[in-house]
Amino acid sequence: MPELAEAPASSDSEKESMPTMGFLDHLEELRKRLVHSIIAVAVGTGLCWGYREKIYAVMQKPIMDALRNHNLAEKLVYLNPTDPFNLYLKIAILAGLFLTSPFVLYQVWMFISPGLYRNEKRYVMPFMASTITLFTLGGYFGYRIAYPRALDFFIGFSGQFQPMITVGEYTQLFLSIVLGMGLIFEMPILVFFLAFMGIMTPSFMVKNFRYAILIIFVLAAIVTPTPDIVNMCVFAAPMLALYGLSIGVAWLVHPDQREARKEKRAQ
Repeated sequence: MPELAEAPASSDSEKESMPTMGFLDHLEELRKRLVHSIIAVAVGTGLCWGYREKIYAVMQKPIMDALRNHNLAEKLVYLNPTDPFNLYLKIAILAGLFLTSPFVLYQVWMFISPGLYRNEKRYVMPFMASTITLFTLGGYFGYRIAYPRALDFFIGFSGQFQPMITVGEYTQLFLSIVLGMGLIFEMPILVFFLAFMGIMTPSFMVKNFRYAILIIFVLAAIVTPTPDIVNMCVFAAPMLALYGLSIGVAWLVHPDQREARKEKRAQ
């Protein structure tokens, strides 16, 4: 008697079943991840508090260099007796958050991972590494290139006046530029998720490239603290490069391209 041929396994059976959690289970999981993250940031803040003066010395280097270049007194001022303490506390918290960001991102991933299939969970390490790397590169670009150029322009433009720069105003401007550039450099991560879900396509990005250039220069004009065209181009150049990189990312992860690669391997 001939052997019966085995029925081919359905594609649905090859997928693992989606894990389910109740509403209260989600709340408990969220509470646990939040507590772990807060404890980690608190520990990081405590560690960075001991180095607060050294951290701020690095932060104020751009303004010190700009003041020195224009033969001005290399000193910032404060108007309220509590300003230095509040400033150091803010710096310690931000530095502690950045120091513990890998752990915090891991907690975020652990919260959303129960709702993902096994093949989707393999993106955890690339997601964490690329997010931290791009944010660091953006912040470094703002700190080393964009922010010093802006400061030199402003101080040189107001040469007939005596500057009285407060530590609070300087820190706010520093964080807006550096953190803003760090967030801008996260563009490929945003495109990754949009393309992975099929919302954004590489062909759409290529077709609308000229409109993207216009939007990028408008954003650069908003973000740039100076009105001159040179500094605007300094801000716009990395955005254009990131947009080109994002097109490649969208092409790699879009569902149509993933399916085409699967069919090619199957042949």
